[in-house]
Amino acid sequence: MFTSIAIDDEPVALSIIRNYCDRLGGITLETYTNPRIGLQKIIEKKPDIVFLDIEMNGMTGMDIARELPPTVCLIFTTAYAEYALDSYEVNAVDFLHKPFFYPRFVKAVDKATQWIKMRKTVQLARRPERVITLKVEYKNVAVSIDSVMYIESMDNYVKLHLLDGSTLISQISLKKIEEMLPEKEFIRVHRSYLVSVAKIEHYTRQSIKLVGRDEEIPVGRNYGAEIGEFLKDKLRLITRVPDLFEHKK
Repeated sequence: MFTSIAIDDEPVALSIIRNYCDRLGGITLETYTNPRIGLQKIIEKKPDIVFLDIEMNGMTGMDIARELPPTVCLIFTTAYAEYALDSYEVNAVDFLHKPFFYPRFVKAVDKATQWIKMRKTVQLARRPERVITLKVEYKNVAVSIDSVMYIESMDNYVKLHLLDGSTLISQISLKKIEEMLPEKEFIRVHRSYLVSVAKIEHYTRQSIKLVGRDEEIPVGRNYGAEIGEFLKDKLRLITRVPDLFEHKK
């Protein structure tokens, strides 16, 4: 679930943004008509996305933009098209010219979520590599945790499916290797499958699709409801995922 704050001194404009967010789903919204209070809340809560008007009483949107935390993704919402070029100076992701309609709003939010996803990927690449050591063909092999897509149980062995398409087989139980991995970064979706949460593209009650992979991982009948609640919020931190976790009618 993404978080957002909208600042606009026109309540009608805020109600439109709220309506669009509710319609889109996967994004919470707080609204403020007082720009100074809104800025204070942004600094305090550090939302993922900020929707910001420019011409406001007391403080302009440009003034607020220069005070935003660097992690915030900015989308301007204004009736003044002449500010479009200025928006690049404060690294706005998009510029919505009022009146804007739902399809254009969705496009702006998609750009914002892609920006957030890219930033998280860069942060991941910069952190020290994390590894687990496994016995593979009588040798100790260091395996990067971030390279693991999913792990498959094979009786007394496990098969690790890696990002580059290769696999490793180690004589260890699925339960044991699950205990070696970071908590909440991998989830058991079936008695025979353990999946990296960050590599999930979408899911249903029957299966899970991984990013860049054709195969689908089955979801065990006893795991469906539990993993659904876990994944709904977890996945939306990575990308905007439609809520597919419903019974098919």
